[in-house]
Amino acid sequence: MSDPLDAPLIELKDVRFGYGERTVLDGLNLTVPRGQILAVMGGSGNGKTSLLGLLGGRNVAWSGSVRVDGQEVGRLDGPKLYALRRRMGMLFQFGALFTDLSVFDNVAFPYREQTNLPEAVIRDLVLMKLEAVGLRGAADSSPSQLSGGMARRVALARAVAHDPMLAMYDEPFAGLDPISLNVIADGIRRLNDALGTTSIVVTYDVSESLKLVDYVYVIADGVLAGEGKPDEVLASEDPFLKQFLHALPEGPIEFHFPAKPIEQEIGV
Repeated sequence: MSDPLDAPLIELKDVRFGYGERTVLDGLNLTVPRGQILAVMGGSGNGKTSLLGLLGGRNVAWSGSVRVDGQEVGRLDGPKLYALRRRMGMLFQFGALFTDLSVFDNVAFPYREQTNLPEAVIRDLVLMKLEAVGLRGAADSSPSQLSGGMARRVALARAVAHDPMLAMYDEPFAGLDPISLNVIADGIRRLNDALGTTSIVVTYDVSESLKLVDYVYVIADGVLAGEGKPDEVLASEDPFLKQFLHALPEGPIEFHFPAKPIEQEIGV
């Protein structure tokens, strides 16, 4: 009999999803082994953030299967869905810290909302998480007193506060200077390995992500355009992967949104 821990944590099969009449994911297949860090890349509007919504149950697939830890997410009732979400952590774009709460209270929020732990225990846990991201000394600070990189580190501490089974990072490197970016990337790697977490990183930052992750999925036009270990996708001769991963100006990825010739629009 197979060990359920040997099964992938996440399995998407033939997933279709969109908004209104616009299809964003059109038959996506994706598998995430336990304990690894996976990068999901692709152009703007290709459904990367929508994918995170499907995993957390905020979005429901039009068709296909979205399974997390063996559970079909779209079929879970309220209590079961909330129970699954409590085993997930999320780092939102630009951190999304609560501006009226201190750094300490931001990280304490998941403990206070999801557990009945005594405040003394919460205090120790929060300080340990802040220590892990190098910000224990900023516990009493307001988010407004932090730099962008420091705020993102607080958000990282909050995302993994309850040692989640699955951690999801939506553009964690956006707007960061090179030093802050490297600190965040190193923090994601260290915390993932220390906690035995499985992580999904949605990002445009090709160079930093490929140094961080174990495996890469690239999405285009709602389907899987390519996948592999970082060195494999970088060496690919596929025209789409080559253009996207090496930031080439020429290739199948078009800069202009489809439109009539400009001469017809401006009356030339």
